[in-house]
Amino acid sequence: MVMTDVSIDQLRVFLTVVETGSFSAAARRLARAQSAITYAIQKLEDQAGLSLFDRSAYRPQLNEAGRALLPCVQNILGGVDSFHAVAAGLTSGLEAELSIVVEAMFPMSRLVEALHELQKRYPSVQTRLQVESLGAARDAVLDGRADIGLIIPSEGSTDALVLKPVAEIELVVVAAPQHPLATLAGPLSLDDVKEHLQLVFSDRSTRGRWPDRGVLATRTWRLADLGAKHSMLLAGLGWGSMPVHIVADDLANGRLVQLRPAIWDGFSRLPRLPVVATRRRDRVLGIGGRWLFERLAGDGSRIRTDAAGD
Repeated sequence: MVMTDVSIDQLRVFLTVVETGSFSAAARRLARAQSAITYAIQKLEDQAGLSLFDRSAYRPQLNEAGRALLPCVQNILGGVDSFHAVAAGLTSGLEAELSIVVEAMFPMSRLVEALHELQKRYPSVQTRLQVESLGAARDAVLDGRADIGLIIPSEGSTDALVLKPVAEIELVVVAAPQHPLATLAGPLSLDDVKEHLQLVFSDRSTRGRWPDRGVLATRTWRLADLGAKHSMLLAGLGWGSMPVHIVADDLANGRLVQLRPAIWDGFSRLPRLPVVATRRRDRVLGIGGRWLFERLAGDGSRIRTDAAGD
């Protein structure tokens, strides 16, 4: 039998009967006569060529066929509800999808909190998240692959972007406790550190690579994956800088120790890296994107932990 006349209304009546447990309760929820509910179910069963309920008890119970078809009905009605939500959102200026790129060094817990709020406010907006580092995060916004970015800005490459401060990421120089540098007391001179392998967080950007900063050693390994750098530091393969919020537990538990170079790029302390919320100037964000952009920009505060010191 070809089911060409099954209606969305019949499926919704079927699901309401299942959810409420009886034809009479479904009639009350849908504000219809019970006879209309009974007719809709009978019509659906006729078109399916199957009985869907066991009516031998006081209340109708799904039979084997009804239980088998229930997930299909739920999926169909869920898709219909999503269709209406997205269509209504598009009519009001709410985008169907929002693409976000986030700098790998940014504290993900802060972004997750904002995304939870976005989903509650605009549940029809589908979000797509990518994690990149340094110039690659910036490029995702410039190339249009991301609507919103949480990036570390670079000089001379952000004229096409709107930038709003979000945070500052504090860095700390670390090594494993078994590393030779961990045994040296006091501020470390350039001669102390330059002969030991330095693990350097590198840039995957194809549009103007990130300038080297804080590269003190003659031997370096360039790593575009912050997790890989973290693992290699823990294993004692080299030394290098990391965001404080990522290694705070390691420092507290002795898995890493803090090193204190006397000079870092000509300064006596490591820089704090600014993070900005960004979007392209020539692109208009939808309702959800505008809310998220302002939510992130309004949450700006310096990210620190006591582990870094002064």
